[in-house]
Amino acid sequence: MTLSVIIITRNEAAHIGACIDSVSFADEIVVLDSGSADETRAIAAARGARVVTTEDWPGFGPQKNRALDLATCDWVLSIDADERVTPELAGEIRRTLRQPDADAYEIARLSNFCGRWIRHSGWWPDYVLRLFRRGTARFNDAPVHESVQARGRTARLREHFLHYPYPDLESLVAKINRYSTDAAAAMHAQGRKAGVVSAAGHGAWTFVRIYILRRGFLDGKEGFVLAAAGAAGSFFRYSKLMFLNKRK
Repeated sequence: MTLSVIIITRNEAAHIGACIDSVSFADEIVVLDSGSADETRAIAAARGARVVTTEDWPGFGPQKNRALDLATCDWVLSIDADERVTPELAGEIRRTLRQPDADAYEIARLSNFCGRWIRHSGWWPDYVLRLFRRGTARFNDAPVHESVQARGRTARLREHFLHYPYPDLESLVAKINRYSTDAAAAMHAQGRKAGVVSAAGHGAWTFVRIYILRRGFLDGKEGFVLAAAGAAGSFFRYSKLMFLNKRK
């Protein structure tokens, strides 16, 4: 069985080289770039990836479906630029594709925040469906937090990705702002409403869920920051929805 790896990018020069190196065992690597202003495309091409550029940005789900449409192999592995396939996971993928017992596979992610591996806070094991037989799955159209919708039997691999989403607090704050804007716009399009009380309530509940129920306190000071950041993200999401409703 042959394997295509698909990666969507925009200004990922800091990540894309190591990402591609970690999937060098694949038969094909496709990078779909949405107008990077840095060296992302040059780095990817130098490592043997097929690089395609789009100037528009339709959202994560639609963009990943565009990348999927460019894949040509029997199986597809979707990976983000800030993720890495470990040698152990690479070996398991190769063994699995020699004799697959499912049509799609979920893979756990171990994520790093500001230098610490986060094993609680709802971050671990964080299974994501990323490996699937081409033609049996598509991404949904969610502008953020997209997921694969697969037909057939789904199983789980034993090994995991390494995930480097936030090297510093500034990157987390920037993503919270961007994602809360996109999420608020999506909720507004669905006709949902929000007010001050609901924004505050969602924020408070998010902190309790992450820090207490998901044992974020076991992740030390990083766990507290993640719980507070999650609460802020939820609060901003509903606050932005409130102002979109007011504007309408």
